[in-house]
Amino acid sequence: MAPKIIELALKKQRLQLQAAAQRVRILHAIESASLAFGAADKLRAGLCWARAHPEVLVGTGIVLLVARPRLLFRWAQRGFFVWEGLRRLRSAIESRLAPR
Repeated sequence: MAPKIIELALKKQRLQLQAAAQRVRILHAIESASLAFGAADKLRAGLCWARAHPEVLVGTGIVLLVARPRLLFRWAQRGFFVWEGLRRLRSAIESRLAPR
């Protein structure tokens, strides 16, 4: 065989080995991120369900208001503070990104 053909065959083999190693690294990265994506998918599914069934949420809120009003108000206060904090964080990020 000609030396050029052997050189090309070796180069092809090295590239194939590199591609196989890259595929393995990508699969490991995907597997490590799958837990986070799974949790995000579950959260999204829960939010979609909550939007489709607001009557269940309102009913639960009324039951909690009658049975445990302090608990409901405490969680409502926490929710308000989280919502307000996220709103302020979003406006701060938007104000920093706007001039650029």
